[in-house]
Amino acid sequence: MFEKVLIAEDHESTNISVQKTLGDLAITQYDYVYYCDDALLRISKSVSTQQPYQLLITDISFEEDHREQKIKNGIELIMKVKAVDPTIKVLVFSAEDRPNIIEGLFKEQGIDAYVRKARHDAKELKLAIETISKGKKHLTNQLRQGVKEKNLHEFTTLDITILTLLSQGVLQKDIPLYLQKNNIKPSGLSTIEKRLCHMKEMLDFSKNEQLIVFCKDLGII
Repeated sequence: MFEKVLIAEDHESTNISVQKTLGDLAITQYDYVYYCDDALLRISKSVSTQQPYQLLITDISFEEDHREQKIKNGIELIMKVKAVDPTIKVLVFSAEDRPNIIEGLFKEQGIDAYVRKARHDAKELKLAIETISKGKKHLTNQLRQGVKEKNLHEFTTLDITILTLLSQGVLQKDIPLYLQKNNIKPSGLSTIEKRLCHMKEMLDFSKNEQLIVFCKDLGII
């Protein structure tokens, strides 16, 4: 189990809840901060004094207030922390539920666990800490399914162009002209219809509007 933990969370009630969870796990050596700049300062100091933190628990969204901050969010914080201490474990505790964001945190930022703020999150947080203390990754089944569904279809450049144009109000029948003017191939109307049908079938949607909303939520368009 971890012996030294740092919590970076700007909401006081959540901060206190995380501290209680650590206490339930008999982790007594922990510190907490409300700002990302302070978190990086603490971790940098702990490394320089050879008393490093073993785990960082952080949100990814931090509200701005009167105090100017160089590090604006948890993703920036994780990048800077990893540069200072590549061995530290990172658990993200956030309300974010978009699969592409969560997947990016694992693949690009190298986090070890993700717990969504929701009902029974204290229980899930405890499980996540126990899991990563054993050298494993942790992601809830519900979020894992969301990431899996997101990856059922690999969006091509043509797919993204078609969806972007539709989201901008361009009629489906007018898309071929745009593709032809921009030398994008294939550009036939039948190809566009087939691509849209394929995407909707793979993602279990019946309307283009549903597909567009889904892709906006994922950050694809």
